[in-house]
Amino acid sequence: MTMRWKAFPDPVHDGQRQFRRVLAAMAEPGTLQVAEAPAVPDDAAIGAALWGTLLALCDLETRLWIAPGLEAGGLIDALGFHTGCRVTAAPEEADFALVTPASLSAPAPAFAEGSDAYPDRSTTLLVVLDALAEEGPWRLAGPGIPGTRTLEVGAAAPLMRRLAANRARFPRGLDAILTCGERLAAIPRSTRLEAQALGQPQEDSACMSQ
Repeated sequence: MTMRWKAFPDPVHDGQRQFRRVLAAMAEPGTLQVAEAPAVPDDAAIGAALWGTLLALCDLETRLWIAPGLEAGGLIDALGFHTGCRVTAAPEEADFALVTPASLSAPAPAFAEGSDAYPDRSTTLLVVLDALAEEGPWRLAGPGIPGTRTLEVGAAAPLMRRLAANRARFPRGLDAILTCGERLAAIPRSTRLEAQALGQPQEDSACMSQ
């Protein structure tokens, strides 16, 4: 089962490159990065960008919470084999949480949001989306954004409401890495979110392949 999930051809250097893509996405919220990651099995519930991100971020010390349904295709065994990370059943203990927007609907998991003294002790969301593009109905502003940017995230209102709530709790809050197929973007907790008038989704925003 684990052999169906491939590691990077060069685990060290490829993992470092993927880590830099994630950092670039966090530094410039709302911009897209395209992952060069191994393809995932046909029955997986996540895409290549998220698999590559998991390979780059997870290690023996990592605690990962996985929303029901996203473990499809033997993901948990593959993560144990390739990264050694620990899967936890307690969302508040997780360093990273693998989620969909629907899994953040009420009653939402109680992820750690850090504290004023230790804001870094929070959960980072790793999100599976059905669409992701740089032009869309959500306006982003804040550090790393000259003026504003807009983002298309598909049917993700529960996610965006949860991230918009960061503003009232800052410096506490949740950072999010958004993925769709081979694409990824990020919304750190410092980003201000506002819903614009809804328009037509971009033609290339949907995840056509994993």
